[in-house]
Amino acid sequence: MERIRRRAGTLLGIALVLGLAWTVAVTTSMPSWFDPAEACALRFGGADSANVEVHTGWFPPQASCDFGSGNVQDFISPAKSAVLSVVGVLILIVLITGLILTVQRLTGEPGAQKTADDIDLGKRRMSQLTFGALDMAVVVAVLTAANAFAIVLGGLPGGIMFAVAAMVGLSAMSVVLDRHLGPLPSTALDSRRRGTVAGLSVFGVIFAATAAAGQLPFFRLWSVPLAAITYAVVAAAQWSRLPHNKRDHQTSPHSVG
Repeated sequence: MERIRRRAGTLLGIALVLGLAWTVAVTTSMPSWFDPAEACALRFGGADSANVEVHTGWFPPQASCDFGSGNVQDFISPAKSAVLSVVGVLILIVLITGLILTVQRLTGEPGAQKTADDIDLGKRRMSQLTFGALDMAVVVAVLTAANAFAIVLGGLPGGIMFAVAAMVGLSAMSVVLDRHLGPLPSTALDSRRRGTVAGLSVFGVIFAATAAAGQLPFFRLWSVPLAAITYAVVAAAQWSRLPHNKRDHQTSPHSVG
């Protein structure tokens, strides 16, 4: 079981990619969001689209075109809807499993401790507050562009899936930065916890600021510097607890050089 937990991040990442692909597959199977009535008319013989009513649903994936007088056509066939539904359920199971295992890793074994021997902590701290914040800005810039594609191609489910993927991605990025540039002494568990807090904080601030500006669901370019500043503030706060961490770890039996 422990080996499976170690692969939780990989499992979660695969599930998120498949989930995004599923939302795109469903969206592209439906009538065009730009003019669904026209898409129905073109699909079923070029009829006048003026009085066409389009009914869609995400789960199970379905879309029908009502031309009036009882003439209702399935834009997504029942067979295709069934296949997409089964695939969606399987992906959801994998996604939930990955999330549970990932959360469990935040309460797992701390592992060996990395000490601060022969390391300039001042330089290490400055590197995290500068280069770490810059790395976070680059990642958020990519996410800002991906955000629009996820929502346009995947609709509301795509936006939700993107939000989960963004939180996971920012947390994973923050964990990596903490392991290489974060406070010492520290264990792998410490880095996972601090990184998760930093990543979720960055996403939370961006989301809240975008909502306050009335610009949801699309992130704006100003979220890039905001992310860098937020990460630097959170990292600085985590470094401020370093003296406390030192006292905690001096007696640790897992300490390694």
